[in-house]
Amino acid sequence: MRLYQEDSYATRFRARVVRAWSDAKGHYAVLSQTLFYPESGGQPADTGVLRGDFGEVRVEHVFEEAKAFGEVVHRLKAPVPEGVEVEGEVDWNRRFRHMQRHTAQHILSQALLRAGGYHTVAVSLDSPISTVDLEEEAQDAKVKEAEALANFAVYADFPIEAFWVSEEELARYPLRRPPKVQGRVRLVRIGDFDLAACGGTHLRTSAQAGPIKVLKWERYKGGSRVYFMAGWEALEDYHAKHALLSRLALSFSTSPLELEKPVRKLQEELYSLKGENLELKEALVEALLPRALAEGVLLVPAPVLGDLAKRLLSWSDKTFLLLSSEGRFATLGPGRQAVLQRLQALGAKGGGKEVVQGSLPKERVAEALDPGLVS
Repeated sequence: MRLYQEDSYATRFRARVVRAWSDAKGHYAVLSQTLFYPESGGQPADTGVLRGDFGEVRVEHVFEEAKAFGEVVHRLKAPVPEGVEVEGEVDWNRRFRHMQRHTAQHILSQALLRAGGYHTVAVSLDSPISTVDLEEEAQDAKVKEAEALANFAVYADFPIEAFWVSEEELARYPLRRPPKVQGRVRLVRIGDFDLAACGGTHLRTSAQAGPIKVLKWERYKGGSRVYFMAGWEALEDYHAKHALLSRLALSFSTSPLELEKPVRKLQEELYSLKGENLELKEALVEALLPRALAEGVLLVPAPVLGDLAKRLLSWSDKTFLLLSSEGRFATLGPGRQAVLQRLQALGAKGGGKEVVQGSLPKERVAEALDPGLVS
């Protein structure tokens, strides 16, 4: 018996271990009844503990042997005896967050259907950032409208109820989507806002799912994928982002909502400085090029070492060695491999084809500046 379908808020129950076994992957048990929700329909499994005369054993994962109507299997941290009585306890904090995500997903899926005619084809609720996959390609305006509609449903505080109907009775109910199971079907109704077949855990009212925040959407497999957060997790996300914006705003001596202007100004200054830096590097390469051609071995600033080496490739077939005070080097020309071997004797490491690049200990740079290295 799946007790979580009767009361999603219950966290403790008593049961008997009807089957228990172990294999290379872990230890397992099937109970006479359970509150543990098995991973299904995009909703993660519950975790918790089983207690008995054997002590306390952690429930690490829960899954179905067969979809919807198969036995619920509990994967355990340690084995439990078959036939014993146990008390199970669900991790409530994890369960409640899953309930918030799940109920929010039902609300958002209905809102997306109403706002844009978008049909939900898949969901994932296994992280605080959950997703709804849509059959159609979405539009920004419609997704924003759906978010507003979803939060209207939150504020409306609709009651949520679950009930069972026979397969023959289904035609009487205006379901958001056809059920994926046959036989007796469990329906979840959110006031007069949404009605869908569902075997998962849900909240008592729509208000407990809020707020619902759409983070973004993207094109996905010919349709769309909508990313959202809900409940406590959406509030935690807001707190974290607000704290970050507040810290950044303080560093710019402005308010969080005015932060965009100084950041844009900083970007413009950065782009300008990058342009100036590029021009200066090009000018420095031009200034150093005659000396490099004449001397063969030259100490140059590290930022222009690579650019100067490329210029030398097109100017001469001599052997050159360029060094920076930090120990970076570049050697090119017909004798570059011989130069590398001499540098390796000083502790250098590096390689390459047309231009051999690498580094050597900073304290050996003066020795490497010997013009005899390239002769």
